[in-house]
Amino acid sequence: MFPICANLRYSVGGTTVAIYRLMQGEAFGPEDIERLSAAYELALKALQLPNRTDAVTEIVAKRIIEIAQRGVTDPAEICAAAIKDLGIT
Repeated sequence: MFPICANLRYSVGGTTVAIYRLMQGEAFGPEDIERLSAAYELALKALQLPNRTDAVTEIVAKRIIEIAQRGVTDPAEICAAAIKDLGIT
C-alpha cells in the first residue's frame, strides 16, 4: 500500500470536480460515491495536487473509478492502487 494514502485524512466536502463529473451516468450508490470521493481526495493530497482543475486530476479520477469497478472498496487501498497504477512512487 502507498503509505501516504493510509495516513491522510480526507474531506468529502471539498471541490472534487473531475471525480463527480466522471461518475455521472455510472451505477454508483451513495456509499460508493463517498468512497470514491474519499479515495480521490486522498490521492490528490498524496500527489500534492491542490488545483482541482488541473488536467492530471482527471487522469487520477479515471483511475480511481477503474479500480473501484474491479471491486476494491477501501478508499486508502483505492488511492494506493491508483498511484501505483499511474507509476508514481
